[in-house]
Formats: sequence, C-alpha cells, structure tokens
Amino acid sequence: MKTQRSQDLKWGHLPISREPAQIMHIDLNSAFAMTEQQARPSLRGKPLGMTNRISKNCCIIAASYEAKNRGVKVGMGLIEARQLVPELVLLETDPPKYLYVHQKLANIMKSYSPNVKMRSIDEGLIDFHGTRNIVNPRPLHEIALGIKARLKSELGHWIKVNIGIGQNRFLAKTAASLHKPDGLDTIDHTNLMEIYDSLELTDLPGIARHYKARLNSVDIFTPLDFLNASADTLRRLVFHGIVGDEWYQRLRGYEVDDEPTRLGQVGRQFALDKRTNKDEELLPRFHYLCETTGKKLRYNGADARSIVVWAGLATGERWHAKRTYKESFYTDKEIYARALKLFQARPRHTNLTIMGITCYNLTPTTRNQPSLFEEVNKQEWLTEAVDELNQRYGNFVIHSLNTLKGKHIVKQKIPFTGTKYLDLLFKDS
Repeated sequence: MKTQRSQDLKWGHLPISREPAQIMHIDLNSAFAMTEQQARPSLRGKPLGMTNRISKNCCIIAASYEAKNRGVKVGMGLIEARQLVPELVLLETDPPKYLYVHQKLANIMKSYSPNVKMRSIDEGLIDFHGTRNIVNPRPLHEIALGIKARLKSELGHWIKVNIGIGQNRFLAKTAASLHKPDGLDTIDHTNLMEIYDSLELTDLPGIARHYKARLNSVDIFTPLDFLNASADTLRRLVFHGIVGDEWYQRLRGYEVDDEPTRLGQVGRQFALDKRTNKDEELLPRFHYLCETTGKKLRYNGADARSIVVWAGLATGERWHAKRTYKESFYTDKEIYARALKLFQARPRHTNLTIMGITCYNLTPTTRNQPSLFEEVNKQEWLTEAVDELNQRYGNFVIHSLNTLKGKHIVKQKIPFTGTKYLDLLFKDS
C-alpha cells in the first residue's frame, strides 16, 4: 500500500483516502479550569484563569470557556486579562488534581483498545486499526458517546470532552476541534471537502500564522486551496523539503504522523517570583532547575554534550550563553558546574524576570559501561544511589543543600506537551 502511495505521490495524483475512519482523538476542554470548576461548584459559570504562581506579573496558562469567550487567551498577562474581564477569578494550578484526571482519562481510553497514545496531560488518541473485531466491534461514534458518559460518571457532570474521529491523526484532531465544547465529529472521504470548505487555514492543526503566510505567498488562501495544491508546490515553494510531501498526504487522509519523535533536548525554566539579580536569591532556584533537568536527562537514558543557559531581563532583552564539551555529562554535579559557569557571566546591570537551562546534543547513555577511572565510577554509583532512593521514597527526599530554598519556591509545572515525565515529576513519598 505504501509503495503504491509513493508512486502516486511521485506522479502527483494521490487520491483522497477512502479508508474507514479508525483514529479517535480525545481532548478535554479547558482541562485545568474545568477540573477546578468540577471540584469547586462555586466557580462554575465564572470566568476563570489559571497560573502557576499568582503575582502581579504572572500570565494566564489556562482559562475557562467563560474567560475565553471574552477574549482571555493563554499567555496573556494578568493585567491585560483583568482589563478584559475585571471579575476574572485567578487560581494557582494544582498538579496532583490534574494528574488524577489524566490517569482516569487514560484508563478509560485503554479499556477500548490497546493502541492508546497520550499526547499531553489532557488529550490522547486511540488507534482502532486491527482491534475492532477483537476488542470492541461497536461503531466508533457509539464508543465515543460511551467515553463521554464514563468521564461524566467517574469524574463529574461538569467534565466535557471533544472527540474527533478521522482517517489519520490529523483529521481526527481537526474533527475534535469543530464543535467546542463537548463536540463529537467524524471526518472521512464522504465529508472531507465540505469540512475543509467551512474552515480557515489556521483552523488546521499545525498551521499557525507563519505557515499561513507561506501558503498565502503561493496563492493558497483556504484549506481547499491547500488540498488542491500539488505536492511539488508544497515541497518546493512552501515547506522547502519532504514536509511538503507529508502535508500533501496528511490532507488527503493518509497517516504520516505515527513515527516516534526523537528526543532532542531536556531542560527547565522558571519565571521568577521576584525580579532580582542577586546570587543569594537566584542560585538556589537555578540549582534546583539544574537538578530537575538532570533527573529528566537520566530518566530518558541519555547523556548530553551541550548546555545553554538563558534569561529574560527586566529591560525586555534576552541573554543566553552556551557551550559544547568533548565529554558527555549527566550527573547533577556536572550539570550544575557547567551551567553555573555560564550563568555567572550574565548581565549584572538589570534584574532577571525568567531563567532557564537546556541540555542538548543528546546521545544514548554509556553509564552501564564501567570506566577505567575510579573517580568516574564513584560519581556514577552515587548518582544512581540517590536516584533510587528518591524513586523509592519520593522526589527530592535527597538533594543538594543549596536547592532547599529553590525546591519550595520553584513550583512543579504541568507539562502541556507529552506525558512521559508525569509519573517522574509528580511522584510523592
């Protein structure tokens, strides 16, 4: 089948897929805010904004539909949000609560098919290929209604979910966005053209303003124009490479998004609770960021060779410093030593508003191979022992003394994309 598709793609006449829609995309609506409204009935129907830490300079990381409908957007500063909605209720995030909802959602999804992929803490997909006659032969629309009913039964009646059914991941996600909140739609070859005709380019997942401008530059102004563009146009003039071929197939209902993603970097960032440039305030927080980055690096079984440290300045400018090393590193001690050397070169003339660290140039770890040098082995054994103790008794039961203050200030954020760190980051003693 893929060989024939490749031939059709080569000659530029790939037809719209007529395969039955067997991918289901499930997306909780405004998950953080909705979870709070379910848990606290007095908040229901009120405009609600969520932030990781309440301060006058904080920003909105999630909002209820009541707030969204009045113009409040993710990333908007509190001052601007309050100008739009003076009575906006602002809450700090409560990660364990959202983790509980995520686990409930995942368990419900896995009861319908073994092929489940959680895309983030509040959305995932079920691939029903090869399982319909074995696990769940009912129509997917009926299964979707059952999932909605179970979420309301097990989590509460205020919980709403968008479900989309499509021939590939892209169309399923597109379908899930058609009728928010609480929608249920299917896109396949029977209504593909009609759906595209009703949407704007930026309604398509993955097409933001940057790609819209590129498409407009070659007279592609609507999803139907996008669909009717040749693979050659998309490859050469819009996406400048194989990504154009992928879009040509994706729009027609063929699956091109089922490949596992390669880990390219790990890191942490922190919007400062107070604007300062004093070492005694910054370093405990910075050290904690380094140690949590090291934990994520080892969790992925990776070593790093490069590190970048960056900061936002109160002047509005950005600063960064980076370095690549000949030898790879992975321990908390190594990461902090390298990062601190870079961080101490930051501008001292103004306060910082945010800071972060990222390790990159990642390679599979070689930690299972003993070194010829005893000191290297000792560092590995110590790191492994600390990780095992923290895994058994709770994250950061053992940590560097200097991170004690930072640990209590740098609140663990919920990752919006991906779920691989959820169990790691929110494991309690």
